Amino acid sequence: MNEYDYQPWYQMLDKPSFAPPEWAFGIAWGIIYPLILISFIYALYLWKKGRLDKNVILIYFLNLLANFAFTPILLGTKNNILVFVDILIVLGTLACLEWEFFKKSKINFLLLLPYLLWGSFATVLQLTITLMNL
Repeated sequence: MNEYDYQPWYQMLDKPSFAPPEWAFGIAWGIIYPLILISFIYALYLWKKGRLDKNVILIYFLNLLANFAFTPILLGTKNNILVFVDILIVLGTLACLEWEFFKKSKINFLLLLPYLLWGSFATVLQLTITLMNL
C-alpha cells in the first residue's frame, strides 16, 4: 500500500474539531523522534552503568516497537480499533518509562516529556476518531 491509497481513506474519516492539520504531525514527530533517540541512548548508557534495571530497557523496546508499528497498522489495516489499541500500548509503556525516569533519570524524564504530551494528545485524538467512525 502506498501513501496515495492512505490519503483518500484518512481524509474521508470524520475527525474532531481539535484535530491538527496533517503537516503538524510531521513537525511534532520531527522534534520528538530525536529526543527519543537521545533518551534511548542515554538509557542504554545508564543500564550499562548499573543505574537502570533491564526491565526499563525492555519497556523502552516495547514502546518503540508499538510506536513504529503505528503507521503500518494504520496504513495496512485501516482499522481504527487496532490503531487505538496500539496507541494505548505506546502511551502505557511511555507512562511506565516516565515513572521510572522520574525516579532515576530526570534528564530522560525531561527528554521524553514532549513525547508523553504529544502521545497523550494523539491517544485522545485517535480515540475520538475511532468513536466517530464506528
